[in-house]
Amino acid sequence: MRTYRELFRTPQFSPFFTAVSVQTAAQTATGLALGTLVYTRTGSPLLSALAMFGPSLAQVAGALTLLSAADRLPPRAALTALALFSAGAACVQAVPGLPLWAVFAVLLAVGAASSPGGGIRYGLLNEIVPREGFLLGRSVLNMTGGAMQICGFAVGGLLVTVFSARGTLLIGAGLYAVAAAVTRFGLAARPPRATGRPSVRETRRTNALLWSSTPRRYVFLALWVPNGLVVGAESLYVAYAPGHAGLLFAGGALGMLAGDALVGRFVTARWRVRLGAPLRLLLAAPYLIFALRPGLPLALAVVVLASVGFAASLLLQERLMALTPQELSGQALGLGSSGMLAMQGVGAAVAGGIAQLTSPGTGMAAVAGLSVAVTLALAPGLRTPVGADGGRLLGADGSPRASRTGPAPHPAPEETT
Repeated sequence: MRTYRELFRTPQFSPFFTAVSVQTAAQTATGLALGTLVYTRTGSPLLSALAMFGPSLAQVAGALTLLSAADRLPPRAALTALALFSAGAACVQAVPGLPLWAVFAVLLAVGAASSPGGGIRYGLLNEIVPREGFLLGRSVLNMTGGAMQICGFAVGGLLVTVFSARGTLLIGAGLYAVAAAVTRFGLAARPPRATGRPSVRETRRTNALLWSSTPRRYVFLALWVPNGLVVGAESLYVAYAPGHAGLLFAGGALGMLAGDALVGRFVTARWRVRLGAPLRLLLAAPYLIFALRPGLPLALAVVVLASVGFAASLLLQERLMALTPQELSGQALGLGSSGMLAMQGVGAAVAGGIAQLTSPGTGMAAVAGLSVAVTLALAPGLRTPVGADGGRLLGADGSPRASRTGPAPHPAPEETT
């Protein structure tokens, strides 16, 4: 599967694509509104950064306790419930006079409850499209996410100005409700990918199994740490340019869209192996210039350029799928997603703390430097080709398994309602 036409002709992909896109718009609008609301109330770069990315920290708790749900719940029902829960949380955060501690308590609850969401969502994508179409499908979702973020941050900034931050939170809640409706009525019911009930014990057992493979450990760390530190730099946009943060966020989304389009559609498997390390470095290195406190035009250009490097995550996820058996794909993707989001929260906290003591530009440059250092340290463990690139595939326990030589089989017929 190499073309967008083939992808959108795949049954169930269009409603799945629509639901994910609307939910991304909701997350973008509510995140910008909440970050603005907290910064207006407190004037604190740290609290503003945590308001936008703090829920990611709760992903740690969810990943350790709830992640087995990614493969053991019916995906349609689970995704619908998560979207409705996020809508309710946005409504609560819009209540006038809500204490700051309550705002962050709701954020943590949303982050913990949403921790299986990435695994459920992208595990479902792995069922909807043939396995060799996963990278193309994931890149389209990333590209659309970038486009929705461009629109969401631009329109969100306008909505905050016209309707206030609280009004924008309510609009975001409405978008979450739309995403829930599209999921419930647009997708067919499917059984869970794995048997058994979700539990803390099962979550920890499977996480340990996934972590036991050295090649997978390198992929997980490369997904989590460099990306999370760069998002920490992004979390300081509001403090760096209070009147133009939406523009910087939109520029980042534009760069991410360009990178995903290039890698997902045009880069061959051979070149994907070679581009991984350069893209991971591109993600962070341009942010070092923020130590010099560049003006808005240069800052925007740097953000767009660096964000092309987010396409490295696509290549890492493709590598992760080549190293992971189908029955564990949801939890593997969920662990990658939850760890990435958790590290984004850590990155926001670290960057915000440095900015609190120095300046936003210094905080951005500092976490960028850490990201570059981690990328260089992990590079040796990511050089061995796997899967479609001619190397070995690994089973759940990290032992070699047979390489798939033909197209992945389509999922079993869906249960419809």
